[in-house]
Amino acid sequence: MIEFKRPDGKSTSGYLAEPTASANAPGVVVIQEWWGLDEEVKSVADRLAKAGYRALVPDLYRGKLALEANEAEHLMQGLDFGDAATQDIRGAVQHLKATGSAKVAVTGFCMGGALTVLSACNVPELDATIVWYGNPPLDYVNASAITKPMLAHWALHDEFFAAAGVDQLEEKLKSAGVDYTFHRYDAKHAFANPKSDVRGLPPLKYDAAAAQLAWDRTFDFLSKQLTN
Repeated sequence: MIEFKRPDGKSTSGYLAEPTASANAPGVVVIQEWWGLDEEVKSVADRLAKAGYRALVPDLYRGKLALEANEAEHLMQGLDFGDAATQDIRGAVQHLKATGSAKVAVTGFCMGGALTVLSACNVPELDATIVWYGNPPLDYVNASAITKPMLAHWALHDEFFAAAGVDQLEEKLKSAGVDYTFHRYDAKHAFANPKSDVRGLPPLKYDAAAAQLAWDRTFDFLSKQLTN
């Protein structure tokens, strides 16, 4: 865990995973699911570090974790999404850039996916975004402010983020001339999280094949956007 500064000067913390050759490595800010900064999102950061990226997960819940869905919903509803995007996430991007990463992407899952879309609109320093099955209300998406490439992974059978909403978001991005690529998977919500099957929530289902394909596409995208 490290501490870093937000744009407003306040300090916050996050989990930083460094690659073996960390000097000047590109960075990725990873945004948690609604559960909090748990072992699963840390493992995502570790996976990125193993692939050669500096990965920083800001602790949006300030140390709180949810084990049950009602706890997660309560924590998520108490989160100021605007502050998280413009302060915590932007601060994390700025920190990685100030400490050696020339380029930094933002990625997030579920709630973190929605925050990734908001970050694309509100964090001018980022260089790319990867969204995993989560999007905010369309009214909060200023598509004309999105100037960097976006990759997004969606589940066709998502009971939390309906396919119709994804289609509407795509139309808004297309109308604004955003450089985006959407992939849709024959899967349920949280298909890339191996812990989905043990949560006891039927709307969640891990899909190893879909997850692997999405990760392959993600690493291809990161290589193109951050290292070339």
